Amino acid sequence: MLNTNNQQKSPAKRFLFVLGLAMFAFYFALGLFIIFWKDFPLALTTTYRILFGILLIVYAFIRFIRLLRNNANHA
Repeated sequence: MLNTNNQQKSPAKRFLFVLGLAMFAFYFALGLFIIFWKDFPLALTTTYRILFGILLIVYAFIRFIRLLRNNANHA
């Protein structure tokens, strides 16, 4: 995790990167839980529950791609 000019990242940038990875994992896991949770507490049909879970997973990957691009620009 070294920059091209041999300087380490600041602790704040590292923390934000780790926090971004944690949020990606959270949204991805939440999407999977919603898809596979049979007794979901909200009154949603199976189709809407699956669509909502897929939407959360897609959002997680969009956040992940933005995180990687942002990290590459600041590296």
